[in-house]
Amino acid sequence: MALCAEGELTVSELVQILGQSQPRVSRHLKLLCDAGLLDRLPEGGWVFYRLAEGGKANGLVRQIADMIPKADPQLSRDRDGLIAVRASRASLAGEYFAANAERWDEIRSLHVDDAEVEKRLLALLPPAKIAGELLDIGTGTGRVLELFGRHGVKGIGIDSSVDMLRVARANLAKANLPNAYVRQGDMYRLPWDEPTFGAVVIHQVLHFADDPAAVLAEAARVLAPGGRIVVVDFAPHAQDELRARHAHRRLGFADSEMRAWLSAAGLVPAEPVALPGNPLTVCLWAADRPLS
Repeated sequence: MALCAEGELTVSELVQILGQSQPRVSRHLKLLCDAGLLDRLPEGGWVFYRLAEGGKANGLVRQIADMIPKADPQLSRDRDGLIAVRASRASLAGEYFAANAERWDEIRSLHVDDAEVEKRLLALLPPAKIAGELLDIGTGTGRVLELFGRHGVKGIGIDSSVDMLRVARANLAKANLPNAYVRQGDMYRLPWDEPTFGAVVIHQVLHFADDPAAVLAEAARVLAPGGRIVVVDFAPHAQDELRARHAHRRLGFADSEMRAWLSAAGLVPAEPVALPGNPLTVCLWAADRPLS
């Protein structure tokens, strides 16, 4: 439970962390799910487990997780295992991004018509109404910065991949956009202490995240009152090969799931926009930070 309190985990990851057999771990997970303490989330060929987010057990499960002593030796060893699992994930993702940085936009275009997505993004986040700067989390090739920069919006993009940032800088320089720049950063620990930005965009990034809710909470933290966040990602799908071929962690997101995360982050969700594709559907979820 303490491990699942820190993010979604699969059976194989828990087996690796705990050093126990797969049948034993699976049985314990089943008991915890039957008791309403964990949520079981099947997704393609994987199943994720996380602390229960609804129902009568929600308060109890958090209380139990908080009662486990932080200095417990066994928990400390398990957390070391969790760090190793996350480092392995990050390494695999980093290798993928490095290998595909030059043709990232080409890869994304295989999934959906980018022109239509960008048109809807501008409609949900009109450049003239953005008060202050725009933050592009997981900027990739800098395409979102370029899109809004052409409308006079000053933007900052962060990405953990040095290769992606190299491509983004080249693209922004070619587009002659001096008000758009990028920096290396962690989407879980944004380098700003105050609610700084008038708008935040998370474009085709969340499906790579270990903990999507934490990414959204961190994005909401730096969003200024009256600002808007827009998440662009896939609706739930069954294209399991995207995990192996393109390092996807999640196979899309349900509207109810996204709405719950945005609300928990203190935002007011708007009506989602769905753009059906073949076989993938792209969704745009917008949410606003109240003025007070």
